[in-house]
Amino acid sequence: MAERYKIAVEVISQKGKCNAGHKVGDKWVVGNKTPEGICLSAFASLFPNIRALTFGANLPWESDPDFTDMACPDPVNPVVFSLRRIRENS
Repeated sequence: MAERYKIAVEVISQKGKCNAGHKVGDKWVVGNKTPEGICLSAFASLFPNIRALTFGANLPWESDPDFTDMACPDPVNPVVFSLRRIRENS
C-alpha cells in the first residue's frame, strides 16, 4: 500500500463575509476523515489536491512539492486555503 500523509489545511486569506464563518488562521488536519467545521463547498474544491498530496503526488505548478494554495468556489467572498503535506519524520 502506498504511503499516506496527513494534510494540514489553513485559511490564509478571506475577503467579504464567509457564510461558513471561516477566518484567517482557521486550521484543520485531514487524515482518514473529513475535518469538522470546514465548509462542504470549500472541502469539495480542495479535495482533489488533498487526495493527491495524501498519496505523495507532486503538483507540477508548485515549486514546493508538499504545498499548494487554493480558493473556495465563492467568487464574491473568497477564502484561500493553504494545503501542506505533513511529513512525520521532518
